[in-house]
Amino acid sequence: MENTAHKLLIIVGSVREGRFGPVVGAWVAGQARAHGGFEVDVVDLADVDLPLALPAASPKHAGADYPRPAGMAALTSALGDADAFVIVTPEYNHSYPASLKAAVDWHFTQWTAKPVAFVSYGGAAGGRHAVLHLENVLTELHAVTVRDGLSFPNCYTAWQDGRPLDPEAPRYARTLLDQLFWWTNTLRAGREAAPYPG
Repeated sequence: MENTAHKLLIIVGSVREGRFGPVVGAWVAGQARAHGGFEVDVVDLADVDLPLALPAASPKHAGADYPRPAGMAALTSALGDADAFVIVTPEYNHSYPASLKAAVDWHFTQWTAKPVAFVSYGGAAGGRHAVLHLENVLTELHAVTVRDGLSFPNCYTAWQDGRPLDPEAPRYARTLLDQLFWWTNTLRAGREAAPYPG
């Protein structure tokens, strides 16, 4: 890879008791490290203070003065430092968890002009409804969503020993990460060349 300095943040979005997200997140992190194009970090939203009540001001306009809880500081810093994101999400009632929406809404500029890829899991739909909703939300924040994602239907029976049983899964992960790497290169160069006009 031509640049191994890109910082990739993998976000485990579920905080539900008995969740499967950390298993998926750990596997995705392993695939990303093996890819070689990123410095990989993982944040688990279960470890973050994420109130649902938001300040009156917009995080877009308040910038660094936006009044976030002290327990959110590490997340805010990680989002700001990242060049790219992978969001790992389940599907709850045809959408994504409230914890993930809160993490998104407490921030704005941290997402802007950066690429986001999705890894979803769940029942028969594999979390695809959640990803469709996330694509709309992240586009509003001026992020760029990566076309090829990973979806794991029936995750509790389709995984064993921390890995998906589908032998093609690593190849699909490689496609996702190759596309994410390309967008990371492109958008980082653009941000460094000129401020994003949004």
